Amino acid sequence: MADKTQSLEHIEDLMHTASLAAAEFTQYTQEEVDRIVRRVAEEAFAERIRLAQLAEEETGIGRWEDKVMKNVLATQYLYEDIRDLKTVGVISDDKFSGITEIAQPLGPILAIIPVTNPTSTTIFKIMIALKTRNPVIICPSKKAVKCSCEAARVCYEAALQAGAPEGSVQWLSQVSREQTHALMSHPQLALILATGGGSLVNSAYSSGTPALGVGAGNVPVFIEKSADIPFAVDQVFASKTFDNGTICASEQALVVEREIAPQVMHEMKRRGALFLKKKDIAKLEDLAYNREKKLMNADIVGKSAKFIADKAGIEAPEDVKLLVAGLDGVGEDYPLSSEILAPILAFYQVDDFEAAVNLCMQDGDFVVALGASGCGK
Repeated sequence: MADKTQSLEHIEDLMHTASLAAAEFTQYTQEEVDRIVRRVAEEAFAERIRLAQLAEEETGIGRWEDKVMKNVLATQYLYEDIRDLKTVGVISDDKFSGITEIAQPLGPILAIIPVTNPTSTTIFKIMIALKTRNPVIICPSKKAVKCSCEAARVCYEAALQAGAPEGSVQWLSQVSREQTHALMSHPQLALILATGGGSLVNSAYSSGTPALGVGAGNVPVFIEKSADIPFAVDQVFASKTFDNGTICASEQALVVEREIAPQVMHEMKRRGALFLKKKDIAKLEDLAYNREKKLMNADIVGKSAKFIADKAGIEAPEDVKLLVAGLDGVGEDYPLSSEILAPILAFYQVDDFEAAVNLCMQDGDFVVALGASGCGK
């Protein structure tokens, strides 16, 4: 009981500090805010390699080289995108409608961070919170506490040097479900930014606090017969193998018109794809998917194709990049048709465009068609 009391007292301390920072933040000008955000972006960018290496070392997920690029996207690219946005005072004045928009901060934000992107998501959420004059509390994954907290520390020290309020960035160095739920439902919390699994996002939505959630994805890709096949396959490989497949927006299933299937398979094999036999698909299903929980097995998330093949007892060359499973259907009877955050790809052959669209609608939330005009959603 002592630990429970201590953890709840810590939550109250966090929220009190965040509320004081929120009150001070309301007095900041656009110039002051922009100076803070720029300094945070510069310092986090300077630490992009170290933070990426720390993330792979702690989590064992993905490739630090790819995580460097994630950190670049969350610093340099994000900063360039939001640099000139007005977030203080009057941000628009429509003389025709008579509507004037005035930006006001919300208050303390809780940012829940996934294990798959522990440093880049931390940096991203801190920067957008500071840009809008909102203090933020970082809640890392239990498996990525050290690297997420270090990313938060780098950002906070940079923000303080640029004049940000004390307590404008805080983080949990010890994470428990009890603390997370207490924070999510705290009456002084203004918003939850939840990135993670479906249960976590649902908890955020049902907490009573406004929430923006990013949960599981299961993206099917349709390669139509008019597509530039080498280009299409190259783009799928670039996406699905990046950071060992940990991006939830990356492809999970490839749907191909039967007429061009041999060409697609040839291009995939040329780039390092291994098309699995039926017996090996069964082995991979047992390893990659937890049938009881109806979720991917966390032990293979972000691991290399060779690591996964060896663990499943599948013979694979040393340079294998992608494990491909030819499937006949979608749903619980086909576990690899679900989201698997690893270099594993479901593969379907269909007769025509209509059949492809129908299959994609079963397999995910939207369709990506790679056709003669390129790539579109």
